[in-house]
Amino acid sequence: MANNILEKLDGLEARFEEVGTLITDPAVIADQQRYVKLTKEYKDLEDIMKAKKKYVACLDAIKEAKDVLANEKDPDMKELAREELSENEELQPKLEEEIKIALVPKDPEDAKNVQMEIRAGTGGDEAALFAGDLFNMYKRYCEKKGWKLSVTDANPGTVGGYKEIDFAVEGDNVYGTLKYESGVHRVQRVPATETQGRMHTSAATVAVLPEAEKFEVHINEGDIKWDTFRSSGAGGQNVNKVSSGVRLRYPWKNPETGEVEEILIECTETRDQPKNKERALSRLYTYIYDHEHQKYVDDISNRRRSLVSTGDRSAKIRTYNFPQGRVTDHRIGYTTHDLQGFLGGDIQDMIDALTVAENAEKLKESEL
Repeated sequence: MANNILEKLDGLEARFEEVGTLITDPAVIADQQRYVKLTKEYKDLEDIMKAKKKYVACLDAIKEAKDVLANEKDPDMKELAREELSENEELQPKLEEEIKIALVPKDPEDAKNVQMEIRAGTGGDEAALFAGDLFNMYKRYCEKKGWKLSVTDANPGTVGGYKEIDFAVEGDNVYGTLKYESGVHRVQRVPATETQGRMHTSAATVAVLPEAEKFEVHINEGDIKWDTFRSSGAGGQNVNKVSSGVRLRYPWKNPETGEVEEILIECTETRDQPKNKERALSRLYTYIYDHEHQKYVDDISNRRRSLVSTGDRSAKIRTYNFPQGRVTDHRIGYTTHDLQGFLGGDIQDMIDALTVAENAEKLKESEL
């Protein structure tokens, strides 16, 4: 096992040195797209090299302790060697697991920020209330992670919650963490809207899309038609007097049908028109990216056939059962009995379990 891992690590050392040289080359730095890709690769390889250093030190310490036990007469020295051997033999499998996971090729999308959508599904007003609960859960989770969440569009439900809400999340490794949330979330409870006290099952759909980078999607900004309009709704006197809302229309050739469609995006999120324009443009990039990259996503999920993050929005992934106070993830059979804590944003353990399950699948595929 140790030799197999060291062979793989030795093979990467030359690449690490090569990338280190390339990112100092002015020609590479001038090619922004290539430079970003190589610096990301360098960072990943650097982490693997640090792990290799710890692993080699661990193997050396085991060898040295065994030598002392075989050849040393002094009982104190032998006792120290026994402790050293025991510590490092315990550490070795942990380091091997760490390295194996680091060697699995990372999804290049994982580091990206995301656009998320929550849509109320079956269940009328109760589904809208549940969509609101899910939004608050993610909001609290993002606060705990120190991530920035900004709402881009919201359509409130008639008795609370949301018929639909779109929001962006910025931070470190956001897509890699939240991608497991895509799918249908079901809730079983007696709704506040129910007079007979009967339990209902409702659903909401969550979609998590990696944010598009500008160089990946080609948009001719000259083809965009902009309109401005006055925002309506709460927000004091200023809102209705200033034309801060923006509407964007863009002719786009759908790669699947080959037909030109008009994309329409409205943004009324802030009172600042330039900010609304910027956000509408970001959503246009993400919309096109999502559609044009669907084939790429399908290819990946066909190759991976992962139960965990297929990105299939119609798959029922999780049930929130209020009478029993539990949340169950159907993909990995994981259940937590702290429903209130979970809806309060304590979802990290669930995400960790999903990550471990996906890493196990990836390890099987790469035969490590």
